[in-house]
Amino acid sequence: MKVTIVGSGYVGLVSGACLADVGNDVLCFDIDAEKIRILEAGGMPIFEPGLQEMIRRNTSTGRLHFTTDVEQAVQHGIIQFIAVGTPPDEDGSADLRYVLAAAANIGRTMTDYKVVVDKSTVPVGTGAKVKAAIADELRKRNVNISYSVVSNPEFLKEGAAVEDFMRPDRIIIGADDEQAVSLMRALYAPFQRNHERLIVTDVKSAELTKYAANAMLATRISFMNELANLAEKLGADIEMVRQGIGSDPRIGYHFLYPGCGYGGSCFPKDVKALIKTASDDAGLRLQVLSAVERANEAQKHILAGKLRHHFGDLEGKHFALWGLAFKPNTDDMREAPSRALITDLFSAGATVSAYDPAAMREARHIFGEEPRLRLVDNPMEALRDADALIIVTEWKEFRSPDFDAIKERLKQSLIFDGRNLYDPMYVRGMGIEYFPIGR
Repeated sequence: MKVTIVGSGYVGLVSGACLADVGNDVLCFDIDAEKIRILEAGGMPIFEPGLQEMIRRNTSTGRLHFTTDVEQAVQHGIIQFIAVGTPPDEDGSADLRYVLAAAANIGRTMTDYKVVVDKSTVPVGTGAKVKAAIADELRKRNVNISYSVVSNPEFLKEGAAVEDFMRPDRIIIGADDEQAVSLMRALYAPFQRNHERLIVTDVKSAELTKYAANAMLATRISFMNELANLAEKLGADIEMVRQGIGSDPRIGYHFLYPGCGYGGSCFPKDVKALIKTASDDAGLRLQVLSAVERANEAQKHILAGKLRHHFGDLEGKHFALWGLAFKPNTDDMREAPSRALITDLFSAGATVSAYDPAAMREARHIFGEEPRLRLVDNPMEALRDADALIIVTEWKEFRSPDFDAIKERLKQSLIFDGRNLYDPMYVRGMGIEYFPIGR
């Protein structure tokens, strides 16, 4: 099947590469000429495990191509995925200008039937706006060409996106006509040979499903973070509590790990957008999600609070930071807890040495030549002359460090762990003061 992906960012590249990998003829379009040049040269504009190898494999076989030509992109695929960004506006709503511009380009250029698929995370009602944008362009051309608009939200975890696409938990298809559903079933058939994973809904229900899923996961994280803060005050151990409630099959263990807050391109943006949609389009105040958002913003400052409680004045202190990305196996620092922490430390007059296995280039882009921040090439180098080690991202390489070497390099044997990586008794038995979350 011929498929066009509009937008060669995170979702677009993963979707395009995986669809090509099962035999489809995929053309990825982007207006960013430099990004397309990098991809055509075999490079990667993002970090995602396994993606570069998959892209190279499918470009070499001729199943995956890249272009900046709008007309070529529209003419190529009977299925047109819109996978452009929907950044938050100042009021928290999703900015749909790129989605609607993509739809207008399709309407302006199409010459035969297309299935236009919203892959971007968009508010309820966007499908109708996309449909209207295409219809408006067709009307300007005075032509009558049939098309369908489908909602097919992505459920990709950064760091495991290729695996998630190739072996999905579910495939949500929101559509109003059988021709579109039939084509989408054919497209996704290779991904559900084991058992049926495809769920067909109306367009609005599919759009809401994506927001609801991310909002639920964000809620679990904020709930556990608040419980961890309470456990710490009461002298309980949140890890024992986690095991106790996670063993209940109605609850389960997923997304019950407390820490220093969630970040990334999805949870913060989608929670805000859902709150805004409910307020503006339905006149409802989503009280639970409003609390989730407030709790997460507060949790991003929990480590700075622990540091102030221990040291008092942080003026002139120097800290080692392990982890900058919002989660492991990605270089994404959007809304990352590390950014809130670094800002807090700078405001208090402290300096930072930081290391991350993947996000160093992104950190340089964000912070530039900031003199209070030193970015180093390995975790042990970050410890030199530091008053304490702070762990912000749970990368595997941080899970079993040489604690003797840590003690040797730090000015004081102190670890503030925002991800609860270590057994408190073991670390304290090594002669290190250890401050986790809720333990």
